[in-house]
Amino acid sequence: MISSAILYRRGRVGFQLFPTLTTASICSNTRIVSVSSYLKPTYKTFSRNHCTFVNIFKLSLTSSSASGVVGFSNMASATGGEDGHFKLSETSNLIIKEGDITKWFVDGSSDAIVNPANPRMLGGGGADGAIHRAAGPELREACSKVPEVRPGVRCPTGEARITPGFKLPASHVIHTVGPIYDSDKDPKASLSSAYKNSLTVAKENNIKYIAFPSISCGVYGYPFEEAATVAISTVKEFADDIKEVHFALFEYEIYNIWLKKAKELLQA
Repeated sequence: MISSAILYRRGRVGFQLFPTLTTASICSNTRIVSVSSYLKPTYKTFSRNHCTFVNIFKLSLTSSSASGVVGFSNMASATGGEDGHFKLSETSNLIIKEGDITKWFVDGSSDAIVNPANPRMLGGGGADGAIHRAAGPELREACSKVPEVRPGVRCPTGEARITPGFKLPASHVIHTVGPIYDSDKDPKASLSSAYKNSLTVAKENNIKYIAFPSISCGVYGYPFEEAATVAISTVKEFADDIKEVHFALFEYEIYNIWLKKAKELLQA
């Protein structure tokens, strides 16, 4: 079996990497850079002119057949929940996908992933730790320079901060702190604030594409159904001026709950 990675742009093969190749190539007005091996390929685009790819994915090829397609699409053509695509407004779309948020990106210049951080913003477990590892030590250094609002707290619960993405394929990281469900006085309000303030920071920094994880659904213990209701309702209300809001959900159970909740709230 031969493993390779192919980038399609509007249905046309624009770029191909073979197993051991690490290189940069030109496709139209965009330079595509492979930064890892064929076993776990990662790509980043640096656009000279604005150019949004329809889809990026990895293929495992054996003779003429293909299987194992993975990745994210930034197409938002479906409006009725097909394939996790929903219409939030005339100018904004919601896309729900199962996948690794550290590998998500759209154009590498106006996109951001949201990090479910802790108040210190210096890394932790779960998605927070995965994002810091993928971004490299530069992310922790940048976070350490964010001023503390009080000793040990750079980002209070419900607020948001922004840094570059460094080695991540997305251009920026928006850090937000969700509530600890059992100890927060009003976890619903705090979780809604985390989503709202992340979107506000995105707009202030000309971010047009943003990807959220399921904030507070890990060790912070927020019930999945309730969290999905808050997340999708808040995004629907405050996503104006954002072209695409993505949820990149690592666990299949959470992905299914988010998808079901989006159909309930956005197709009613």
